[in-house]
Amino acid sequence: MIFTVEEINRNTELLPGVSLGYRVYNGCGSENLVRAAIEAVTGEDSKGCSDPIQALIGHSSSGVSQDMNLILSPLFIPQVSHLSTCSCLSNKRLYPTFFRTVPSDHFQILGLVQLMKHFDWLWVGIIHSDGLYSNEGVAKFNMEGKKEGVCVEYTLPYNAAKQFTVNTIVNTLRECSSKVVVLFMSFYETKSFLSDIEKYNITGKQWIGSEAWITEGSLASVGRRSVLQGAMGFALPLAYIPGLGEYLLSLKPTDEPQSTIIKAFWENFFDCSFSPSNTTTVCTGAEDLRTVSSAYTAITQFRAENNVYKAVYLVAYSLHALLQCKNGSNPTTGKPCVNKNEVRPKLVLEHIKYVNFTTQNGAKVSFDENGESIAQYDLVNWQMKEDGSVEIVNVGQYDTSYLDGKKFKIKDNTNIVWGGDSDKVVRSVCTEPCPPGTRKAINKLKLVCCFECFQCPEGTISNQTNSPDCLICPPEFWPNEKKDKCLLKKTEYLSYEEIMGILLAVFGCLGVFLSLLTSIIFFTHNETPIVKANNSELSFLLLFSLKLCFLCSLTFIGRPTQWSCMLRHTAFGITFVLCISCVLGKTLVVLMAFRASLPGSNVMKWFGPAQQRLSVLCFTLIQVIICILWLTINPPFPYKNMKHYKEKIILECALGSVVGFWAVLGYIGFLAFLCFILAFLARKLPDSFNEAKLITFSMLIFCAVWITFIPAYVSSPGKFTVAVEIFAILASSFGLLGCIFFPKCYVIIFRPEQNSKKHLMGKIPPRSL
Repeated sequence: MIFTVEEINRNTELLPGVSLGYRVYNGCGSENLVRAAIEAVTGEDSKGCSDPIQALIGHSSSGVSQDMNLILSPLFIPQVSHLSTCSCLSNKRLYPTFFRTVPSDHFQILGLVQLMKHFDWLWVGIIHSDGLYSNEGVAKFNMEGKKEGVCVEYTLPYNAAKQFTVNTIVNTLRECSSKVVVLFMSFYETKSFLSDIEKYNITGKQWIGSEAWITEGSLASVGRRSVLQGAMGFALPLAYIPGLGEYLLSLKPTDEPQSTIIKAFWENFFDCSFSPSNTTTVCTGAEDLRTVSSAYTAITQFRAENNVYKAVYLVAYSLHALLQCKNGSNPTTGKPCVNKNEVRPKLVLEHIKYVNFTTQNGAKVSFDENGESIAQYDLVNWQMKEDGSVEIVNVGQYDTSYLDGKKFKIKDNTNIVWGGDSDKVVRSVCTEPCPPGTRKAINKLKLVCCFECFQCPEGTISNQTNSPDCLICPPEFWPNEKKDKCLLKKTEYLSYEEIMGILLAVFGCLGVFLSLLTSIIFFTHNETPIVKANNSELSFLLLFSLKLCFLCSLTFIGRPTQWSCMLRHTAFGITFVLCISCVLGKTLVVLMAFRASLPGSNVMKWFGPAQQRLSVLCFTLIQVIICILWLTINPPFPYKNMKHYKEKIILECALGSVVGFWAVLGYIGFLAFLCFILAFLARKLPDSFNEAKLITFSMLIFCAVWITFIPAYVSSPGKFTVAVEIFAILASSFGLLGCIFFPKCYVIIFRPEQNSKKHLMGKIPPRSL
């Protein structure tokens, strides 16, 4: 402080024509503090000096600064503290004249919370001393920690005078699961705590220190290595103050001959005494401080000293701004100018609020509405050696001047020593994070860090750690096994690449081949009696329709498209009606032929070849009209069925109009039933007309297949519905082909002697019958 005052007084640009003076009081003990406050108020000290005090710098203790400001504020005397960090002092309603050049603990707490969050230390314990600084800090840490998901497992007060508190702390440290411990104490309380705790050999903990002690290397010792190794915390930033090092080292007792503090300090450093004695060396006052190694002589870089430096400059710049005059008014406030004899603390206070300057060492100073300056911290790491010495290494920083998300950062390529003799970051969580595929459930009876993880329900996923909810996959997607992503559902349809599709296609092609082979046999033997006797024209038309029926089954295999869906159902309906129409025509021919064989019958002239063709055409044309109406009103279309299976999509052809589908099937069923009745009635005709028995049996198979098809079609899921329909088409087609044509082919090929007119005529009964 004295160095800075002298530096300012030498500055010809700052406060020209004005010299700063100072009074220094011992800040220890209530008597000194009360005296300092009273003298600041009255403007007269014990020596009779009556120069008024324009500002007070101090105290380092938050509690003391709080009490002092209650005296100073009513008189508008500004107070600037260099180390009082309690966030409670930011309350301008209670402490309107309080300012500080040290960041509020509020910012240190925010930095500590970001430190915890960065290393995933979400489950911590706190040990603190009982005082304003610690109590406020702990309360603030709890509040800010909850916002970021950091939970406090325990909060233990430490009282050096009570041994049972040490036992409680030791037992808690050993029993609790949190691996990170925040030590929120002043330097002297921390020193006492470490002395008490080192004998218990507490290991495996990552200790986090508050700004008050984290840079005090004098705390290190061999016995405390298990506790302090890897300790981390935020410290005031290092600063260089030009000339201060030489100034401190050049100090001599003769510079302040009345100061008992300097004499005691000198005697302690050089182990001598200013009072002659036989047991000690006499201090000469000429000893050189450069020969002593201590915290005082470590003058390369400064931390708290820089805050004192800025505090003195703050008062000087405020006075400088107050004494400015331009056109009869102050350029800062616009009020009338004042001279140095009119300076009052209230006017100084008014200008402190507006200061914005940069000191000789480059430090920028300004205040917000709460009297707070920009908060900057160094993140330091204790790296202890085997001999108990320590190197306090700067490994990161916290700077409130940066945007959110960039305020806290760890230096690149920095070697960090971790607590608990661990070679990696200590893990400290109440519950391990819920992995993707699960959701996080908060238990209201526990802290938010002690949550539970539940598997996502069927059909849902979570793709983030600690996801509060599970997301439902879109309709065409389904979760993977881990339930951390939605995969496109597998599509299923009857294809040519699977065994069932191949088998059905092979049987369909076999049916076409057998129909073609039968046609060839009939064509090559079309002049034989057995071919002529069974209406060869209808037989060839029936064989052609059977080929179409077998080919129609192939349209049901493969990926459904708009055209394939319309083709498969309409082709099936029309070809089967053509087939049944031919069989119905053959049945009518058998009946008419028998009637024509009776004496005086003239039936065949009314049901000749032309009428047979016309009947087949009419029956088929009705089905064509039904299909056209179906395709026009509401045709079949490809449809993604997601109801049968949750994990896959069935590609199928929706019927469109259900009425149209059942109308097509119903018409086929009607013709088949009519054909079956007529054939059944003709079953006892003479052997030469035994085709009626074959038609009866084929229609029996046809009807049985399609009657059983209906419940099987309705109940079969997915591609099996298509397979059932193809099976019904193939079974009924093979039934017609086998029952009607295979016996005739057998006679043509293997019993040619029976394929003669004589053989057939020999079985015709006498005309008189």
